[in-house]
Amino acid sequence: MVENQSGNTYEDARKQRLIENKKRFEDLGLVKLSKCLTDVTKSVKPQNRQVRLKQTATFSAEPRRSSRARNQVSYCDDVDAELPAVRKSSKFNSSWTRYLARPAEEVKAASYEERARAFNCADKIRSNLQTGNPSFVKSMVRSHVYSCFWLGLPSKFCEEHLPKETVDMVLENEEGSEYGAVFIGKKAGLSGGWRAFALDHKLDDGDALVFELIEQTRFKVYIVRAVECQNGNASVDASDADEKPKKKRKTEDSDQTEKLEVVSATRRSLRKKGK
Repeated sequence: MVENQSGNTYEDARKQRLIENKKRFEDLGLVKLSKCLTDVTKSVKPQNRQVRLKQTATFSAEPRRSSRARNQVSYCDDVDAELPAVRKSSKFNSSWTRYLARPAEEVKAASYEERARAFNCADKIRSNLQTGNPSFVKSMVRSHVYSCFWLGLPSKFCEEHLPKETVDMVLENEEGSEYGAVFIGKKAGLSGGWRAFALDHKLDDGDALVFELIEQTRFKVYIVRAVECQNGNASVDASDADEKPKKKRKTEDSDQTEKLEVVSATRRSLRKKGK
């Protein structure tokens, strides 16, 4: 019973307070004002509102950190600009001509036919050698005689006849002059000293050389020039290479003399019979 009485008193007090507040709103005219506002908002039609875009900062040029003034750059082609003269194309304009050890006018480019003729002539000379020493033929290219000056030797020849380590070699030409060179066994080629030999003899592209190993560290070198070997004949001053042709000539001369003697003898016999 006590709880019911307390609950009723609270509800009664709340209702009484609501009634008092309503009277205060009526006295202030707030109820009429709210009704007027609702009527006005209902009578006014909604208008299309223009949405304003946020203005972003625009720059006439790209923002820079430097305080230095920017140089004006034009991306348009200047028609009146003077262009450099066009260089004429030449076979000597490549970068390798910077390393030439001889004048560019002396540089030659051998054709396949010239190179083949010189090689065949040198091979004939090598086959005519009667010393029995190991030998090989090497055709010259630009890196052998004009620049770089690295001469690679046949690997099989090096494995069979030359030492495996780096040793000093002697290159002897046809006249007996000697040139020192360095043979690198691991790379199977001649490096130091070959430059002096090639420049002193003015070797050209396409020339063929016969290397004869007369000693363990000495080469006899015979030069066959591509220019002088037009008809398949090489002018080489090598005594060993000329031994076989000389012998053949001697036998041919002896045969001819024998034939002449026989003819003269028959003529004599015929003359005696006629008498």
